[in-house]
Amino acid sequence: MASTVALSLALWTAPGIQAQASTNNADKVAPLPGQPVDLTYAAEKAIPAVVHIRYVQNSKTKTVRVQSDPFEDFFSDPFGFFGNPNGGGGSQERKIQTPKREATGSGVIISTDGYIVTNNHVVDGADELTVTLNDNREFSARIVGTDKTTDLALIKVDAKNLPTLPIGDSEKLKVGEWVIAVGNPFNLNSTVTAGIVSAKARSLYANGVESFIQTDAAINPGNSGGALVNAQGELVGINAMLYSQTGSYSGYGFAIPTAIMNKVVDDLKKYGSVQRAMLGITGSDVLNYINSQKEDGKDVDLGTNEGVYVNKVEDDGAAAEAGMVKGDVITMLDGKQITKMAEMQEVLAGKRPGDKVTITYLHNKNKHTKTVTLKNAQGTTEIVKPADLDVLGGNFREVTESQKKQLGISYGVEVVKVAKGALQNAGVARGFIIQKINDTPVKTIDELQKIVKSASTSKDPVLYVQGVWPTGKKAYFAIPLDN
Repeated sequence: MASTVALSLALWTAPGIQAQASTNNADKVAPLPGQPVDLTYAAEKAIPAVVHIRYVQNSKTKTVRVQSDPFEDFFSDPFGFFGNPNGGGGSQERKIQTPKREATGSGVIISTDGYIVTNNHVVDGADELTVTLNDNREFSARIVGTDKTTDLALIKVDAKNLPTLPIGDSEKLKVGEWVIAVGNPFNLNSTVTAGIVSAKARSLYANGVESFIQTDAAINPGNSGGALVNAQGELVGINAMLYSQTGSYSGYGFAIPTAIMNKVVDDLKKYGSVQRAMLGITGSDVLNYINSQKEDGKDVDLGTNEGVYVNKVEDDGAAAEAGMVKGDVITMLDGKQITKMAEMQEVLAGKRPGDKVTITYLHNKNKHTKTVTLKNAQGTTEIVKPADLDVLGGNFREVTESQKKQLGISYGVEVVKVAKGALQNAGVARGFIIQKINDTPVKTIDELQKIVKSASTSKDPVLYVQGVWPTGKKAYFAIPLDN
């Protein structure tokens, strides 16, 4: 029987034994290139700056729609059963209590005033975040910003003079170079494992933007958000996931390089969201394209076996500005050799809309080099900030039980006040009940907030709203969001 291999997020959700690691404060110097590798210097630099993060998602009451059991309906309400033309075979609402969820992960202190980098999946959906330092001090943390596309998050604790880890240049890492992974696997605080860089710019198709550092330093559940550190004691990556058949370490772990992390952190601090620069293409590794064509019995000669094959060019993007078309191959970006998609993503991850880049590509095997201006998802060079509910110009509340019964609905958010803003411009008035936006159900004000934020930074910043008036009449609105 063929075995299956899974990508596991290194987040620990089971209880474990805690042991406090101790450090030796003896002075050491960073090892010199070419000398025997002593990883004690790197460990002593890293351990104080790597924290333990405890995640709590509280129990909540949710209303769900389930398929009715006709026999159960008959015995609980026989008259209702016979009065149901569907014979009780429809659906009904039930309230369920979700269990309290706890998990643990790791994080890296990057500033003395309490900024900590971790993975998005370590903090996503948390009601409470508790950070424990290596010296056992505890702090409550707040989320500054998250980026699901790169699986990174920035959190903050109220503290001063915290130990930090110097940030190194992940682009200078070499395959075969020694690194250590520092984190809290299985709740074993301040654990250090060692290995080498096994590969760079690895794609796992787990995130929207990825160019992973692959290492054979052991990474296990609980290591998520921890530090990948070079022998000089510099942070070069944020540990994110492992490649495993069992869910535990079996050979390889993967870290997000600091080349991507630095830009994400800077954007989250300045703008509250990541300013993503687009080249305006969809594509794949050249080798993957050639192999797919071979499977269809076709021979392809693109003039190279390396690079990014362009499958589609958006009309208003930077690639179109450079004259690129489907079938071209990108081989260099800003002077860096591009052999696969992950390498191109890593270069673009460090750019913002409005930045200029030089693209070298092959068209019918002929080389062309052009300088173009990168744009955002909305096709402009402007900074895109996530919109708050204020942009709608309204006040909201969740629908009451009496409204649900009266209108025959199970959820919704009522507009209780309309002032100057997007709602008024679109013709939405007081009393309208929003049920869906962009085909996503809106059951709470928090869900409404998340949808507005997400839509405001998307390629199409419009809310397509479905809902009902107090009279029971359904209505639909398209509400543009102006940044």
